[in-house]
Amino acid sequence: MADFKIMPHNIEAEQALIGCILIDNGAQIDILAIVKEDDFYSEAHKSIYKAMQKIYTRSVPIDFVTLTDQLEQDKILDKVGGIEYITFLTNVVPSAVNFKYYCDIVKSHSIRRKLIASGQKIIEDAYQNEDQEKSLQFAEKEIFDISEKEGRSDLEHVGLAGGAIKKVIDKFDAIAKDPTSIKGIPTGLKEFDRLTNGLQNSDIILLAARPGVGKTSLAMNIVINAATELKKKCAVFSLEMGADQLVQRSLCSMAKVSMTKALNGTMDAEEWKRIWAATKKLEQSGLYIDTSAITPSELLSKCRRLKAKDGLDLVMIDYIQLMSSSGTGRDMNRQNQVSEISRNLKLTAKELNVPIIVLSQLSRLVESRKENGYRPMLSDLRDSGAIEQDADIVLFLYNPEKYNDIPQEDEPGTVELIVAKHRNGSTGTIKLRWIGEYTTFVNKDEKINLKSQDKVDYRQIEEKPIDQNINIDVFDDE
Repeated sequence: MADFKIMPHNIEAEQALIGCILIDNGAQIDILAIVKEDDFYSEAHKSIYKAMQKIYTRSVPIDFVTLTDQLEQDKILDKVGGIEYITFLTNVVPSAVNFKYYCDIVKSHSIRRKLIASGQKIIEDAYQNEDQEKSLQFAEKEIFDISEKEGRSDLEHVGLAGGAIKKVIDKFDAIAKDPTSIKGIPTGLKEFDRLTNGLQNSDIILLAARPGVGKTSLAMNIVINAATELKKKCAVFSLEMGADQLVQRSLCSMAKVSMTKALNGTMDAEEWKRIWAATKKLEQSGLYIDTSAITPSELLSKCRRLKAKDGLDLVMIDYIQLMSSSGTGRDMNRQNQVSEISRNLKLTAKELNVPIIVLSQLSRLVESRKENGYRPMLSDLRDSGAIEQDADIVLFLYNPEKYNDIPQEDEPGTVELIVAKHRNGSTGTIKLRWIGEYTTFVNKDEKINLKSQDKVDYRQIEEKPIDQNINIDVFDDE
């Protein structure tokens, strides 16, 4: 004989909760803000509660008379037990003093029922779906949706203890005590950090440029600085380059070694020492790389797992136009898809509470704007204006040498980082120096020191085989 299990519920708590609404106008405000119609197990109680919500929206008190009248209008009074049952509910509790306790019981059983229902869906999907990654994503989404719906915060007064006012004043006080401190993640670019106060949590930082200007190199410079110097956990999603290419660039940039010489096998002993010192720092860093085609939901899923396991401080995506959309509608053109991706990335940054650097291509209109100058503008963002709208900071990388537009006062290799939008601060143009052979950007006045500052035993390093694998975590599909 089959063992049929009844879903978790407590009819008495549901009756008591409805009774509290009927006898106490004060309690009904709190209950209706917390409890939803589908939190009730009994179909009769769902119908009664729905009628109560209708009455409440009309700013009419909920009591025996108004409830029975509404149920009669909906033609379901007899279906829910008639006047006798409503009378019983009115008298089921002597007072509403314990209404919060009844709310907790009803909500607890509701969540357990939702978890059981989601578990059944996950089991069914696992039987039918042969794609392991999609099954994992489905399972994560089912559980996360329950958590998100039940975890929404209430309105709170800004002056409440621990509220928004206190947090902001504490922040201002901390800055006043240490005006030179960087409150976000420092990029290592002094003027940019002074202008933006670093990369702030939950911000989308859009870095856009035409191909070949160095946006990937600049973004990786920022990520490598965070991962190695600041010991931050950084996730890089590269849809254009493989992990070995990114590591190759990063090692040469960190070691200040010509990538041409590294690839030609013509490095001298001192350059090998710098490469091994950089290797050691990169191995001990918090850098994670993923190079698979990815949607925003898949990116969020992987970042959630990484944050839960090892922590997460910074995300970089190269680049947005190569991402796939989760939308399946046939009428979704590329512009709509990029808009959807952009909105989802903003929600991802907010949920993970980390800055996300998103790289983007610029349209070819930049190349045809000779009479007005070749400097990028917000209207040059490719595919969608939603990218501009969702981004907290929009950066353009402009190389005057590419267009023979070099200001007389600038040295060769000077590149402009244009802050075209800054939601929480001012805009401006920052001049950097591009060192192509090292694939790196430095501050305009920065001197390159080719002597390693790390205390490394080079005698031990030189004993290692040259083709040693670099221990960078690559979180591809497992």
